[in-house]
Amino acid sequence: MLTDKIKELEVAKAKVQELESKIVAERPQELAALPGRYGFDSVNAFMKAVKEAVASAGASSRRGRKAKKAAAAPRKEKARKRARITDETKAQLKEMVLAGKSGAEIAAKLGISLPSVQNIKKALGLVKARGSESSQSAAS
Repeated sequence: MLTDKIKELEVAKAKVQELESKIVAERPQELAALPGRYGFDSVNAFMKAVKEAVASAGASSRRGRKAKKAAAAPRKEKARKRARITDETKAQLKEMVLAGKSGAEIAAKLGISLPSVQNIKKALGLVKARGSESSQSAAS
């Protein structure tokens, strides 16, 4: 239920708040113990060593890591050359249309585009114009 979830959330928030207060209380003790952990007699000697370490690292330590080189892009296949539509191609297309093949089948077989197939069919008179003759005469 929703009320149970709200109670769980409040318990979790209380736990987070408790942990934050423990961290705030323990942090000064931990920081005060750092010089001794690294073998320094005083805080000033420790701070001096830290500053020297940062200075000797110089600007290189402040920069982020070097950018990775971009991966080489896969080479694209060369675009195919433009199809040459010869009289022989047109004759083959006409035979295939008369044999009942679809435009897509013809295009794939001859290696030309579907729009080219349609244009050749139109030029050969194998395609009827859009609209019937009755609608064209009515518009006149």
